[in-house]
Amino acid sequence: MAAPLAQPEGQSERAETGSPAAPRRASRKLLAAGLVASSMEWYDFFLYGTAAALVFPRVFFPDSSVLAGTLLAFSTFWAGFVARPIGGVLAGHFGDRYGRKPVVVTCLALMGAATFLIGCLPSAAAVGALAPTLLVVLRFIQGLAAGGQWGGIMLLLTESAGPKRRGFAGTFGQTSVPVAVIVSNLIFVAASGLMPEDAFLSWGWRIPFLVSVVMFVVVLYVQTRVEDTPEFHELRRQSSRPQSTVVRAPLAQVIRNRWGTILLGCGLLSATNSLFYVSISGLLSYGTDSLGLDRDPLLAVVLASSVAMLVTLPWSGHLSDRMGRRPLILVGGMGVAVWAFPYFRLVDTASLPLIFVAVTVGFVFQCLTYGPIASYLGELFEPAVRYSGASLAYQLSAIIVSGGTPFLMTALIAEAGSTVPVAAYIMAMGLITFASAWFLPETNPAEVRADPHAVPGRHLYG
Repeated sequence: MAAPLAQPEGQSERAETGSPAAPRRASRKLLAAGLVASSMEWYDFFLYGTAAALVFPRVFFPDSSVLAGTLLAFSTFWAGFVARPIGGVLAGHFGDRYGRKPVVVTCLALMGAATFLIGCLPSAAAVGALAPTLLVVLRFIQGLAAGGQWGGIMLLLTESAGPKRRGFAGTFGQTSVPVAVIVSNLIFVAASGLMPEDAFLSWGWRIPFLVSVVMFVVVLYVQTRVEDTPEFHELRRQSSRPQSTVVRAPLAQVIRNRWGTILLGCGLLSATNSLFYVSISGLLSYGTDSLGLDRDPLLAVVLASSVAMLVTLPWSGHLSDRMGRRPLILVGGMGVAVWAFPYFRLVDTASLPLIFVAVTVGFVFQCLTYGPIASYLGELFEPAVRYSGASLAYQLSAIIVSGGTPFLMTALIAEAGSTVPVAAYIMAMGLITFASAWFLPETNPAEVRADPHAVPGRHLYG
């Protein structure tokens, strides 16, 4: 395994690689860097969802009713997901042509800046309609950054890992999701619990956003200490040959040749994206406004449930290296479909312990799909168009499913007076994930797993 990290200053490459443990140390550093960088990125993105459910209706839409204010806040939340495919397209083009690392660094810096500036925004009471307008602009920038970073982090991790550890390595980017949920909720609970409600709505809510300034430390580390992946270096080495492997228009090529794979890859994420955003955002709004639950205990339930993901995600990636990617995604998609109605039956009891059970079981099922997807989506596409193909598939699901789910949940419950339509929606999303995995090929079949030198996915494109 090639060491993906830059050499420490003053230390020669020979001295570093002369140690048998050097590649293992480099691999561990890269996994840790990927986890931290992606966690900070998702912290910034998810923090907005919590604030949209609990704070933004009163800060940016104070003249609206409770329902209208919540719907308006969730519509700004959706703006980030509208931007994500655009970010994925741009990042995919530059990432396939110029490298994974520079795109990741740019996305991390954009996310940190946008989130910090959200914490500096004036309220609607101070500047009127300009406040929510600026909020949407900054949320859009967040979406561009989130849309670009996932593919880059995923490829830095999987393309730098050994062929038999790509599923496990990719989950360090995926595990950043529950880490970000836990950290953002902890900081939000701490900020709201340490001051009166009026002070929190006035200025306390800004603290979790201003904390994102530490993102620039992460950006500096990735820029100076992380190298691009061995597979991209190989593409660049071959680019000077007559038959260049670096594609000039990777997005156009992957859409022209692999549009079916892109659509099915998008479908793979339906179950995990819908249930996840119901649990971390829609549930907070429904629980406080409709069920009469207190904000902080409900946040604590979501936080505690997220701990299950810290274990299940790496485990699912490890299993995908041993038994293939598709079986886990099939089980997870069907599990989400079957659990959809029990999930909302438990939530509607307004019992915090039962809500914890509902969310935790749901998180476990969605982890079975989300864990292997980092390696699986990348392996479905050849290296020259991999960033573009995987990012487009992932981010199309973001705009179609993720961003609209809290808005849709709130609107459906208001219209129907129950959670039954939302449960039916989640069931449909689980079945879409199952069907998508059913029609896609296995990138890590038994013959590839048995060959110590075989690279998952390579048999699909030569």
